[in-house]
Amino acid sequence: MRHSTRILLALLAVSAIALAGLVPLASAGARSRPQATQNIVQTAQASGRFKTLVTLVRRAGLAGALSGHGPFTVFAPTDAAFAKVPKATLARLGSDPALLRKVLLYHVVAGRLTAAQVVKHHSLKTLNGQRLRVTVHGDTVRVGGARVVTANVTASNGVIHAIDAVLIPPRLG
Repeated sequence: MRHSTRILLALLAVSAIALAGLVPLASAGARSRPQATQNIVQTAQASGRFKTLVTLVRRAGLAGALSGHGPFTVFAPTDAAFAKVPKATLARLGSDPALLRKVLLYHVVAGRLTAAQVVKHHSLKTLNGQRLRVTVHGDTVRVGGARVVTANVTASNGVIHAIDAVLIPPRLG
């Protein structure tokens, strides 16, 4: 499939999801949407869907960075996504701050990427240095194998896309 055809199909898929009400899509005009006043960490905490993520971000010492200037794009696993992770894996991550940082930074990309921008990429370089593959099939957008369940949650220093799985980097060493 030609690259331009893939982009068009991806944009149509994101638009269809937004119109169906499954993924709220940010307004195309930056001036017409209200400016977010809370940073990524505050926005995630206020939503109530990312309690585990916020706890782990604080434990890893990343809350300050993700509250800073940015901008960042965060592919944020929901609490339901963390509930699928084996308890032994969560315990290992919780007891090893360096490993936890590597896993959490695998969910963060530099810059503010809306859903419409994400689907134009084949992969995205994360802040841990590794890449996440982006795939679009019909109205489903996946990043690193996780399905985007809510897109374009705006924050003052970036954007959050909620995902249905915790992403584990292929190389943790």
